[in-house]
Amino acid sequence: MSAPSASADLLASARRSLAEAGVAVSPGERYVAAHLAALRAAAAVLASRSTPSSRRSRVRSVWTLLPRAAAEFSEWAEFFAITARKRAGVDAGLDCVSAREADDLLRDAEAFLVRVAAHLGVPYQSSMHLGALHQPAMHLLSVG
Repeated sequence: MSAPSASADLLASARRSLAEAGVAVSPGERYVAAHLAALRAAAAVLASRSTPSSRRSRVRSVWTLLPRAAAEFSEWAEFFAITARKRAGVDAGLDCVSAREADDLLRDAEAFLVRVAAHLGVPYQSSMHLGALHQPAMHLLSVG
């Protein structure tokens, strides 16, 4: 599978995850699906940039690799790395996500997908009616 094909497949998968998040009933399900959408979008960027390596390397987080492959996504990578901790809590069965947090992450994940699609030169049309993407919560992250 070529990198462009892999990127397109991953971006399509990210869109499906985003749609699943949009119809999820519980905040935890919505949060996990939105985070998965962002992970798949980040993987699409990596697939477009990386070349297969013959040497074995240790497994790294997509959020660690993304800034190295596309520096313009550094703040997004940091933001989603932070949200991964809460996702792990939800995956472990904890009730640790409010409806507001899930809705915010859903909007942030869509904003990220829009930027990734533009970066990859792929048209993106939202199938979700999330309203205007004012300032995603990601802007609250203070990097410094």
